[in-house]
Amino acid sequence: MSTVNHQILLVSRPQGEASVDNFKLVEQPLPTVNELADGQVLVKHNYLSLDPYMRGRMNDSRSYADPQPLNAVMLGGTVGEVVLSKHPKFAVGDPVLGMGGWQEYSLVDAHVRGAIHKVDTRHIPLSAYLGAVGMPGVTAWYGLVKIIAPKAGETVVVSAASGAVGGVVGQLAKARGCRVVGIAGGADKCQYVVNELGFDACVDYKAHTDPKSLYAALKEATPNGIDGYFENVGGAILDAVLLRMNAFGRIAMCGMIAGYEGQALPMQNPALILVSRLKIEGFIVSEHPEVWPEATQELGAMVAKGQMKFKESVAEGLASAPEAFLGLLKGKNFGKQLVKLS
Repeated sequence: MSTVNHQILLVSRPQGEASVDNFKLVEQPLPTVNELADGQVLVKHNYLSLDPYMRGRMNDSRSYADPQPLNAVMLGGTVGEVVLSKHPKFAVGDPVLGMGGWQEYSLVDAHVRGAIHKVDTRHIPLSAYLGAVGMPGVTAWYGLVKIIAPKAGETVVVSAASGAVGGVVGQLAKARGCRVVGIAGGADKCQYVVNELGFDACVDYKAHTDPKSLYAALKEATPNGIDGYFENVGGAILDAVLLRMNAFGRIAMCGMIAGYEGQALPMQNPALILVSRLKIEGFIVSEHPEVWPEATQELGAMVAKGQMKFKESVAEGLASAPEAFLGLLKGKNFGKQLVKLS
């Protein structure tokens, strides 16, 4: 086992767009087993999750979560294996899920409830616990099931449809008998969404850069209007969707990645919320721990049976994390963005 832990710290707040200069790669010595306190576990990370929400936490501004502290390891989900343990419930070699952050190892107090979880990798790949069977998957499940609550035959639209959350939303909606339309950037992503994930149609927003063209493409894909919309992007895409929403439609507001670098996102036709009597609800999945057992049971079963497909973009090595994260914010990833650490 290595004696050194490499870490990436946030060392400055972004001014506008985030850059690699906001991060710093450092190293720290690793503890030996004799240096672990009772209940502590040392985890070697195999994969690090990169997610859009991290951009908001880089700012020192009002949000649903505290800002990422400066000169501290960037926060983030990880999966790996126990390499040292002084906790009776965790043995060396156990595969685990946690919030280990942007580093190769993490020292965890396993007495803290929820700090670390064992996972079953017999039928589910370890990396899937950061994607389809992890926080992104449960996010998709909650927004669709609890907010949109679709009925068979309804039309559900998903933005960022080829991403870790959007792809799960669409497949869950198809399993419930819905017509599912994705919105994604690029012909390759749209082909994947339709041909691999099983969506009924996909609108390539990069091929429709003016509002009239985007609306026309969305209208063609949603001949019966839109009953439910899962929002990951905002901006011009939300404006186009609002024009197609049916009366009493439901919108789950998960993300607004079009504004994550500080851009204003004015709505062109907010009166449509009233005219169409829409339900719009924002949510943070970490505030709903009660749904995780039900959600992960359905998601895990679908993945294990091959009924839930997912794609991963994998960057190699911790040092690649900042560039991979910045690419994620610009839509350069294809599916769930991970960093392989070992």
